[in-house]
Amino acid sequence: MMQEIGLELLKGIGKLFLNPLVYITVVFAVLLGYVRVKRERRSFRTRILWGWTEVKRLVADTWLFALILSVISIAAGLTVTMDWIVAFSVASILLVVLYVYQIGSPIFAAALAILAMGLGYSFSFIGFDWNPADNWMSVAVSVAILIGAVVFVEGWMIRKEGAHSASPILEKSSRGMNAAVYLSKRLWMLPILVLVPGDVISTYAPYWPQITIGQDAFGLVLLPVVIGFAQKARRTLPVYFYPVVGKAVMAVGVSVVVIALIGIWMPIFGVISLAVGVVSRLGVWLYFSMKERQGSYAVSPHNLGVMIAGVLPDSPADKMGLVVGECIRKVNGLSVTNERDLYEAIQINAAHCRLEVLDHQGEVRLRQHVIYRHDHHRLGLLVVR
Repeated sequence: MMQEIGLELLKGIGKLFLNPLVYITVVFAVLLGYVRVKRERRSFRTRILWGWTEVKRLVADTWLFALILSVISIAAGLTVTMDWIVAFSVASILLVVLYVYQIGSPIFAAALAILAMGLGYSFSFIGFDWNPADNWMSVAVSVAILIGAVVFVEGWMIRKEGAHSASPILEKSSRGMNAAVYLSKRLWMLPILVLVPGDVISTYAPYWPQITIGQDAFGLVLLPVVIGFAQKARRTLPVYFYPVVGKAVMAVGVSVVVIALIGIWMPIFGVISLAVGVVSRLGVWLYFSMKERQGSYAVSPHNLGVMIAGVLPDSPADKMGLVVGECIRKVNGLSVTNERDLYEAIQINAAHCRLEVLDHQGEVRLRQHVIYRHDHHRLGLLVVR
């Protein structure tokens, strides 16, 4: 029995690499990094994060969640059909390729796949070329519970990683001055093991190994679930904005799971939960998008000093603990109001560079670091010019 399960597990993992969604997502993660670096160089003449960061973090940020959800999925007996997997993969590929990750949450692809199954079943009598499982509403219950949990993970990732991956962009304010907005645009992938009824999977792969539980046979498939995210911060600093967005998305995930659990007794609630998830997730994006368009920029030129728009990792500025949205008021005792003043003041006494900084609460704090004379231009700060 254990040998059979082990073989099935290995085959299920191998199935992951047969799904074109995996390779398409990797390609677009590379594209995300390329576009981000190009945009940062255009605005600030340098990049903040390495161009391959998006690819490197594609699974590295989520593998533990994928493992936990795989265990929960199998232990709870959540089963999906190959019909849904195919439709879900096609919908996910479409959303990834469109590059509009404001609607990149897996709740959209999952709902589209269930809709395709439902329409195929309803219109099969007029010759619609689709043969979904008759219990597509029951499948919707399993899908909603699983994807609701993934949406919760999506919110968690936005909360923890959104500000870190936010890339500054210079744009003109209504007064014609440069100001910074922050775009966090990411792809994450969760390879999740799911159970597929044996009689369904054998239709596609007659020799696929199966696990027998009681009188039923099941196959294991490692399903790539892709999370796309894109949201801009303008009036709120990223460090405060993305955790709030993340919490709202987590609440959507919890709601989907709770409603879907009712579907165990009334299967129609599986479909309802997916519909609620789609509307709610879309609502979160629209609400925060409209809210950020109102009011002034959080990072714009300040008459009290030089506003920090970005900090390069492992730079002297990073080691001094400077953060986005703070205002450098004095350098080595000299007041500064622009980038040129800043770097000229640093050269006065680079060995003991002392900064007077206004933090987010408007309180003054002092920072000091050694900046070698030939490295005075490498403080590691991106400022609003």
